[in-house]
Order: sequence, then C-alpha cells, then structure tokens
Amino acid sequence: MAHYAFLDQNNIVTEVIVGIDETDTSQNWEEWYGNYRGQLCKRTSYNCRGNVHYGEDGLPDGKPAFRKNYAGIGYSYDAALDAFISPQPYPSWSLNTTICLWEAPVPYPTDGKSYIWDESTQTWVVNEN
Repeated sequence: MAHYAFLDQNNIVTEVIVGIDETDTSQNWEEWYGNYRGQLCKRTSYNCRGNVHYGEDGLPDGKPAFRKNYAGIGYSYDAALDAFISPQPYPSWSLNTTICLWEAPVPYPTDGKSYIWDESTQTWVVNEN
C-alpha cells in the first residue's frame, strides 16, 4: 500500500491518503491523484524518517529512504531536496539538509533523563512530568 500527500500552492501538506500501490506501474499515480484532486500530489513512505528507511521491526533495513521523511499535515515539500520537512519547532533550531530534520543548537543530553527544550535559555531542561 502506498501513501500520497496533497500539497497546497505553497507546497504545504494538506492531506495524506492511502492509495494505489506504487508497484502498479500502469499509471503515474502521483499525477493521476493530482489531476483527480486538482492539487499537486507526492508519494510518501511511512517507513522513512531522517533519510533512513525502517523495516517492520522498527530497525533500519538498509533500503533507500524515500523523500527523507513521511509527510504529515503541515509539513512542507522541498522540491530541491525532494523531501518532506516538518514545521520548524523553535526559531533557534536549524535544518539538517542531509536528513531533513530540525536540530537544536545544543545536542540532546544522553544521560537517560527526559528533557524539553527551553527556547528562552536555549537549553535542555529536565522534564519533571
């Protein structure tokens, strides 16, 4: 089964649907869905995140990643990168264009605790919840 993202005039994802499997090569399904809806349509893969393809077990499976991330409503599609990109979570975060994920200016701590980002101090703060 394949998933398809519909984009508005600003290349923002407005909807993601399950559609015809891409192994059915009798049509260009992106084009077909796009023409049917009158909206630009791009295929997306729910197995992809951060330019890595994951298998059924949730582990990287070595297959090529497709459009770097699974599309979500509100994500943007960057044609130059051929990637779906989530909205920027904080003004201080920058886009890693290799994996098309946003990165904090300070790496997430690796001490096993749960943290939340504090934009005002630009630091990770222990999540007390």
